[in-house]
Amino acid sequence: MRTEFANEPLTDFRIDANNRLYDEALRQVEAELGKEYPLRIGGERVMTERKAASVNPAAAGQTVGLVSQADEALAERAIRAAADAYRSWSRADPNERARVLFKAAALLRRRKFEFSAWMTYEAGKNRAEADADTAEAIDFMEFYAREMQRLSLPQPLVPLPEEENELYYIPLGVGVVIPPWNFPLAILAGMTTSAVVAGNAVVLKPASPTAVIAAKFAELLEDAGLPDGVVNYLPGAGRDIGDFLVEHPQVRFVSFTGSREVGLRIQERAARTAPGQIWIKRVVAEMGGKDAIVVDADCDPEAAAEAIVASAFGFSGQKCSACSRAIVHEAAYDDVLERVVRRTRQLTVGNPAERSVNIGPVIDGDARDKIMQYIEIGGQEGRLVLGGGTGDPDGYFIEPTIFTDVDAKATIAQEEIFGPVLAFLKAPSFGEALRMANDTAFGLTGSVFSRNRAHLEQARREFHVGNLYLNRKCTGALVGVHPFGGFHMSGTDSKAGGRDYLLLFTQAKAVSERF
Repeated sequence: MRTEFANEPLTDFRIDANNRLYDEALRQVEAELGKEYPLRIGGERVMTERKAASVNPAAAGQTVGLVSQADEALAERAIRAAADAYRSWSRADPNERARVLFKAAALLRRRKFEFSAWMTYEAGKNRAEADADTAEAIDFMEFYAREMQRLSLPQPLVPLPEEENELYYIPLGVGVVIPPWNFPLAILAGMTTSAVVAGNAVVLKPASPTAVIAAKFAELLEDAGLPDGVVNYLPGAGRDIGDFLVEHPQVRFVSFTGSREVGLRIQERAARTAPGQIWIKRVVAEMGGKDAIVVDADCDPEAAAEAIVASAFGFSGQKCSACSRAIVHEAAYDDVLERVVRRTRQLTVGNPAERSVNIGPVIDGDARDKIMQYIEIGGQEGRLVLGGGTGDPDGYFIEPTIFTDVDAKATIAQEEIFGPVLAFLKAPSFGEALRMANDTAFGLTGSVFSRNRAHLEQARREFHVGNLYLNRKCTGALVGVHPFGGFHMSGTDSKAGGRDYLLLFTQAKAVSERF
């Protein structure tokens, strides 16, 4: 019997020995840069003529890997391979499937620094952010393995004399998993292994900027004993294979994390019934946020400022849970703003491989250009008090940027920027602050800092987000502790890392026998 689930401890980088281990892992990864990565379809490795270069966002001239790219013909092969593997994998004992995840988690734990170092090179994550990503990937596999074991136990039903009744959970079939680049290991691992441990087989289409990390994870699953074809690694441009995968009649579900625009397109395409399709496709989608930290007049201003800076600028604001709006009561506004600016000035922007760096690059040139466009708009909608510029031209660096006196209806207060840009909004009352926080199409995370018990209870009732945090930052959800998923255009409130999540990849079957 395995122990109860517990979150993987984070590495303490105040300890020199841990930094030396990380430096060693960086050197190990650097020696592997530039290699070619094939598709994985069934038991085959498929190299294609067309390849995409994955680059280091902190040094754009450095190639992390060359990744083969799939077309529709190869996508068809991958779906067929998944369908073939599903026949046997779906019938495997749930404990057998769980043991593959336990093994993969153990392997990843032993290679924690190595996988984190890959994220430093390919995703631009500093040590703490990369380590947390790897720890969360371990957590997802440990948690979902236990959840599958729990769901495989006899489910409680009301007894009926002279009749035996059972309810059990069976898998859906072949799924398409489309993870994001911002948590290139954690979310990828969670989305993939949750579907797999439930007995499904999947086609994994990784995010293009972080396809090498995805390839490494596919190798890890193979090392853990996952049968061929249960996970088919299929990198390729969305414009080439995205619609084909989503619309395919053999695809039973699509699990997606990414932008609202792509998520809505998937929802629309999946809703169409293709010839030969005999089910309604299920879509599990997480599509971003426009998250706010509300600061009350009666609060701990230093704690609020610390949380705002950590939530807004961690990983350069490239988190769907990132704080992009600080909505502060007018009585605390100037004080909190001054504290946030002072803390932000202390952040170091640079190559995330360096120990002292707090803020690395954004993911690529397109992201940098889009964020800079929002910064230009922000200059017309508010007052720039910090940042607004770029860094080392060899990488995609943007300074942490703060605008103040921003209207709640302003573009930078409404649209998801996905970068290190923070808008300060002034509220005349706590009730108005909550109204402003809710005044968005999204509803993912939010935070409230207040010493007023009545106001905290009001926030519980009225702040309409999937993950609400009181007197703490709005990022950093822990598997099993903070089931994660949002309302409105933030997605289907799938609650990743929670006890309900595996139900999204299963269907309940009731069997009754009369004696």
